[in-house]
Amino acid sequence: MPYIKTRDGTDIYVKDWGQGRPVILMHGWPLNADSWDAQAMALANAGFRAIAYDRRGFGRSGQPWTGYDYDTLADDLADVIAATGATSDATIVGFSMGGGEVARYMSRHGGKGVIAAGLIASVVPYMLKTKDNPNGAPESTFQQMIEGIKADRPAFFRQKFTPQFYGQGYLKHPVSDDVLDWSTSMALMAGLKSTIACVKAFGHTDFRPDLPAITVPTLIIHGTGDQTVPIDTSARAAAMGIAKAQLVEYDGAPHGLNVTHGDRLTKDLLTFLGG
Repeated sequence: MPYIKTRDGTDIYVKDWGQGRPVILMHGWPLNADSWDAQAMALANAGFRAIAYDRRGFGRSGQPWTGYDYDTLADDLADVIAATGATSDATIVGFSMGGGEVARYMSRHGGKGVIAAGLIASVVPYMLKTKDNPNGAPESTFQQMIEGIKADRPAFFRQKFTPQFYGQGYLKHPVSDDVLDWSTSMALMAGLKSTIACVKAFGHTDFRPDLPAITVPTLIIHGTGDQTVPIDTSARAAAMGIAKAQLVEYDGAPHGLNVTHGDRLTKDLLTFLGG
């Protein structure tokens, strides 16, 4: 079942590995399900069923003109859950932008079938700087991203975004150039419309009202060195608003800790899941 069809007719590419209790993985912007491969394979080998899918507009999924708001994205998650039959005892885990789908699914769909959740380097609860969210990013940050994408999308991702994503610098090289190239290639599989629309979605959606709906045990993992989604406005705030949250901070880790700290992330996920 490489594809499922959502309620609005969009084709969603799904990777379904292993057998056992389902763990559904949502990727970050602007990547696709392949970014979860190392963890998905470890989960399958440990006796879980790892389900990862390409968000609409990204990777191998369809690229419709509409549907890049979190209500629709949460509905897509519900449709993936239904189509794969992962309708009970499921854990939903979102990386970066994918954390928003976790939060909105829990509120919009009542957390149906979900027994645990994970927010990994997540944008939840609110990215935008406002009077009541002073640690957020200013509007200009998101506008500069959009302008950079429009001006030269390959250069924006390869020269600016992915190095920051993995904490790359003049003196620090936590990943190879090949990883930067790989991540850029995933980013360029997405459509221009969806790439820009999702910047607006994750940058402007306030998930604070969704937090009370997350009533299941929730693992929150975030790097203290994350410059893409700073920890104060995200993980630490989310942990305060989620009743059964377990916050694990990776000292100095960048946003792309799924690669730079991949083995530790895998171990922490398996420990949380009881595997």
